[in-house]
Amino acid sequence: MSRQSHISRRVAAAAVSLVLAGGAAACGPKDGADAAGAAEGKPGAAGAPQKGGTLTVLNSEPQNDFDPARLYTSGGGNVPSLVFRTLTTRNREDGAAGTKVVPDLATDIGRPNADATEWTYTLKDGLKYEDGSPITTADIKYGIERSFAAELSGGAPYLRDWLVGGESYEGPYKDGGKGLDSIVVPDAKTIVFKLRKPEGEFPFVATQTQFAPVPRAKDTGAKYEEHPLSSGPYKVVGNENDGERLTLERNEHWDQKTDEERKAYPDRIDVRSGLDSAVINQRLTTSAGPDAAAITTDTNLGPAELAQVGDNKELAGRVGTGHFGYVNYIAFNPKVAPFDNPKVRQAISHAINRTSVVNAAGGSALAEPATTFLPEREAFGFTPYDHFPAGKTGDPATAKELLKEAGFPDGLTVTLTHSTAQNRQTSPEVATAVQQALAAAGITVKLEGLENNAFNERRWDAKNTPGFFLSRWGADWPSGGPFLAPIFDGRQIVTGGSNYNHAQLDDPAVNAEIDEIAKLTDLAAAGKRWGALDKKIGEQALTVPLFHPVYKRLVGKDVKNVVISDWTGVLDISQVAVK
Repeated sequence: MSRQSHISRRVAAAAVSLVLAGGAAACGPKDGADAAGAAEGKPGAAGAPQKGGTLTVLNSEPQNDFDPARLYTSGGGNVPSLVFRTLTTRNREDGAAGTKVVPDLATDIGRPNADATEWTYTLKDGLKYEDGSPITTADIKYGIERSFAAELSGGAPYLRDWLVGGESYEGPYKDGGKGLDSIVVPDAKTIVFKLRKPEGEFPFVATQTQFAPVPRAKDTGAKYEEHPLSSGPYKVVGNENDGERLTLERNEHWDQKTDEERKAYPDRIDVRSGLDSAVINQRLTTSAGPDAAAITTDTNLGPAELAQVGDNKELAGRVGTGHFGYVNYIAFNPKVAPFDNPKVRQAISHAINRTSVVNAAGGSALAEPATTFLPEREAFGFTPYDHFPAGKTGDPATAKELLKEAGFPDGLTVTLTHSTAQNRQTSPEVATAVQQALAAAGITVKLEGLENNAFNERRWDAKNTPGFFLSRWGADWPSGGPFLAPIFDGRQIVTGGSNYNHAQLDDPAVNAEIDEIAKLTDLAAAGKRWGALDKKIGEQALTVPLFHPVYKRLVGKDVKNVVISDWTGVLDISQVAVK
C-alpha cells in the first residue's frame, strides 16, 4: 500500500476540523506594498512592511510534537517552517505562483537520473544552525533516518515506501550506526536518494519537515521537541504544554542571503493555542492591544461571522480568502446493492442539488460547487467535466428515467451514512440537503449519523464500508497524484487497515496510468495527464463531487503583507509584518 493515503487522510482531517488546508487565490500586498495595495481590496494594513514587533498567533489546536520527524506538514508547514528549513519548500507567493516547489537549503529542486529513481541535491553555502555550527548533508540524512524511529512516529510516511530499504528500516536508535543505505552522502554538501520506483514529484516530498537537518550529537530523542535546533529564521525559546504556547525569537545565525522565501519581519512570535474559535474571531475583530498584531493559522470565519463582516468595510478589508486542494463528495461502495448498478449511481449524480448542498456547507462564500474530483486549480491538473449534469438545483427527471432503466420504476430506499460532527462537510446539514434533493427523484434516503471517530472507522474499513456515504479528501501538495492515487489505485486497497479507495476500484489501466504519470519530472505535463485520468475515472460514477471549500480568515488591524498561496490556502506566517 502506498502511504499517500495516510498522509492525505491526516491533512484532510486537519482541514476539516481546523480549516487548515489551502490553496489560495489570495490577494495580499507584496513585499514593499503601500497604501495603494489596501485600496485595491487586498487584506492587511496599508504601508510598507518593516522588521520588528511581536506577532501573536491565536489558534484552536496546539502545535503538538514540535519535532521535524513527528510533524506532518506540506511545503514545510506554517509555524514549523519558521524553525525548520528543508531541502525544498513552497514558493511564498499569492495564488497559483505559490504552488511551485522552490529550493530552500538546496541550490535547486533536485536533479533526477534518467528514470527519476535517483535524486541528487547540493546544499547552499553559508548555512548555519542557531548555535553557529554549519549545516551538513549528514545532518539531513540523520534527520530523515530518525523519522523512521517508532519513538518519533507521526510524520509523513512517504519515504518508508519510496526509499530502497525504507519499508524495513527502524531508525538510527536500532541500526547500530549503519544508517539507511539508500541515502548517500558523498560529501558535506551533497546528498543522493535512491528510490524503489520512479517518483517525478520527489521535490514536493522534500518540502516535508523530515528533510530538516538534525545533528546526531544534538539529538535528544523524544525530548528533542522541547528545544529543536533551528535552521530557520526563528528559534524556540519557550514550549509550554506540548505546543499550547510556543514562543519564537530571532535566530541570529540565520542569513537571509541563503533564504529567498522567508521574510521574517517580526522580532518575536507568540503562538497561543487551545482557544475557542468564536473567541479567536472576536479577538481578531476587536483587535485590542496585542491582538491588533494577531493572526490565526487554523480558524475560519463561519456564516454568522461573515454576515457581520459584510456589514463592516474595515473588517472586510482584513479578510483573506484561500482555496485548498480539497474536495467533499458522496462515495459509493459498488459491492453493496443497489450501488453495484452504475445507473443507480448515475441517477443519484443527476439528482443532486448543489445549490442546497453549498448552502448547507455555509453558503457560496465558504463553498464552491464541484463536478470534478480534482480542485479547480491548474497545479492539480484540473480538467473540466460534468458527466452527469444536475444543473444548479438537480435534474430529477433524468434521475427517474435512469432508475427505471436500472429496474426501479417506483423509486428506491437507501441509507446515507454521515458524521454527526458539526463540520459542515460530512455533517447532518449536508446529509439533509442530499436527502431532500434525492426525494424529488423518487429516492427515499434514510440518514445514518455516526459519531465522528466511529464514522471514520466505518468509511475506512474495506470490509464494512457503507454503500452510500459522505466523504472528503485533501492533498499533501498541489498535484493530482496525492488526490487520485490513494482513492482510485487498486494496489492501495487495504483490507486490514485504513482503506481510502472506497469503491475498491482495481482497474489495471488506471493503475498503469498512475505509474506512468509518476515517472514524469515535467510537472506541467504530469498535470495534464492527471486531469485526463480524473475525467476518465469520473465516467464510472464512483463518486459525486459536491463542493470545494473556501477559507475566510481575519487578521488583526496592524497586520501587513498577507500572502495566501494555492498550496496552503491560508496566510503564510513567514511573510507577515506587524510594523
